[in-house]
Amino acid sequence: MRLSDKSTRKPRADAVRNRERVLEAAKAVFSAGGAEASLEAVARAAGVGIGTLYRHFPTREALFEAVYRREVQQLADLAEQLKREAQPVDALRRWLRSNVKFVATKKGMSAALALATDKNSELFSYSFDRLTRAVSALLDRAIAAGEIRDDISPEDVLRALVGMCYMHDQ
Repeated sequence: MRLSDKSTRKPRADAVRNRERVLEAAKAVFSAGGAEASLEAVARAAGVGIGTLYRHFPTREALFEAVYRREVQQLADLAEQLKREAQPVDALRRWLRSNVKFVATKKGMSAALALATDKNSELFSYSFDRLTRAVSALLDRAIAAGEIRDDISPEDVLRALVGMCYMHDQ
């Protein structure tokens, strides 16, 4: 097999499943045990060996970042789903509640995420862009329906959300 064939090949289905199990387990383990929770505990919770974990995520920071990116994408996907299924203000409320849960599960990971974000401004750009677009679509619907004021920006909503979560920790 040529190297170019190998590098463009899709991952095996079991590798994809293992990666998803590791991400789900890491979310639970880090949320409960904090950033210092062992990677061995993550591997055990995922039902994989430590080698499998390291094959997908060579560092603790890579695993933190992958969990974070996955959840940001889930929030963006939720906004799309809510646009189709819920009334405008209800959709916005439900999305904001999901954001609060998202932030609540990050308490144990906050120090590690701060380091990952400082080192990798692309992570901040990625999450800010995804979340801004998601809340913007929901806001636009609620404004068009006349259910909220038209002088609220997506950035205002995200700043308020982060501020409330930060104050809740104090």
